[in-house]
Amino acid sequence: MLNAVDPGATVRQPGLVLTDHFFDVPLDHALPDGEHIQLYAREVVAADQYAHRATLPWLLYLQGGPGCAADRPVGRSGWLDRALDEYRVLLLDQRGTGRSTPATRQTLPLRGTAAEQAAYLSHFRADAIVRDCEAIRPRLTGGEPWTVLGQSFGGFCALTYLSYAPDGLATALIAGGLASLDADADTVYRAAYPRMEHKTLAHYARYPGDAEAAARIVDHLATCDEVLPDGTVLTPEVFQQLGILLGSGDGSHRLHYLLENAFVPTVAGPRLSDEFGDHAAALLSRTANPLYALLHESIYAQDGRPTNWSAHRVRAEFPRFDAAKAVADNNPVLFTGETVHPWMVDALPALRPLRETADLLAARTGWGPLYDPEQLARNTVPVAAVIYHDDLFVETEHALRTARTVQGLRPWVTNEYEHDGVRARGRVVLDTLLRMARDA
Repeated sequence: MLNAVDPGATVRQPGLVLTDHFFDVPLDHALPDGEHIQLYAREVVAADQYAHRATLPWLLYLQGGPGCAADRPVGRSGWLDRALDEYRVLLLDQRGTGRSTPATRQTLPLRGTAAEQAAYLSHFRADAIVRDCEAIRPRLTGGEPWTVLGQSFGGFCALTYLSYAPDGLATALIAGGLASLDADADTVYRAAYPRMEHKTLAHYARYPGDAEAAARIVDHLATCDEVLPDGTVLTPEVFQQLGILLGSGDGSHRLHYLLENAFVPTVAGPRLSDEFGDHAAALLSRTANPLYALLHESIYAQDGRPTNWSAHRVRAEFPRFDAAKAVADNNPVLFTGETVHPWMVDALPALRPLRETADLLAARTGWGPLYDPEQLARNTVPVAAVIYHDDLFVETEHALRTARTVQGLRPWVTNEYEHDGVRARGRVVLDTLLRMARDA
């Protein structure tokens, strides 16, 4: 049985009224009388509509990730500004994130052994998130369906929602999150590495000097130990992970500015600058969202088989990503992005205490289906999705195949934006999705 705490504090920002909500939900929805965890969600209403907020429909925002807390708004801007024209918005901290019961290196040891931690985290995938949403929806909407906006992994969750609880949805809007319905993790990463190479080479075409800068850093790391201010051990492979920047609209420029300030002279010779280290540590850190690494490959696991560090295994099929060999052969260093590897757990301080847990999750069997293609093929919920044609994180062909499966889904295919389009040009993107879903 769902327990809800009365709404918490209500505060005002310029143009906004924010209200806290807390809910107790089962850890395992199949065992409603078993252990419960807490969920936190922030209701956002336009200040000029607060007096009649009860008449507004709800829009639930599902954050990307996995393992990332919902946006923390500061005034009206972006997609939220457009949503507030007509909705009450609910920003949900998905289980394990933000102000919901946390799952981090500090809290997970409370679960017991690594095996007990891994078993606990097996309940943190999209299917559980959707059941959380369905548990809290009646309490907030009085039973009425709501609109969902899913960004990236949030879009994966929206597909799960459409699969198993479509009656809870009035409309589904998906931004950069049309997952393959049947591709396993190996298939996903075999498609991902060529995209990473393409993005890297496009970056070097824009900033030719960065190829030499990256090679110099890799060569330096081969002979010098570098530890970033937060304790991250910077190896060539960890350095390559800065390619995650190339998935955002301004990321190539940000990567360039990072590389141009990489070295400073010291009494011991050239070393990576504190400025470079500070910025790199912030980009690489998983302190606030360790679930991003621990559960990342499980979002592609549906056939009962273990993922077994898929991205790491598949990387060996693409020898051009061997940074040291690339430098030795005078080839460009290729950046990587949204991949997780066992050596990350050793290199990143927030993950080190969770190494055994990470290995057990990688070896876990029995992952069940996250989508129901048959239900999606007879879908009646209005759905609109933007597919970013050159998306670093989601294979376009996979997204298009899914779009063709979901009955009634209206796709918008564009290369005007990168994966963060709903953040970079959120009002335009959300307005377009709403018009498409309404067949306007």
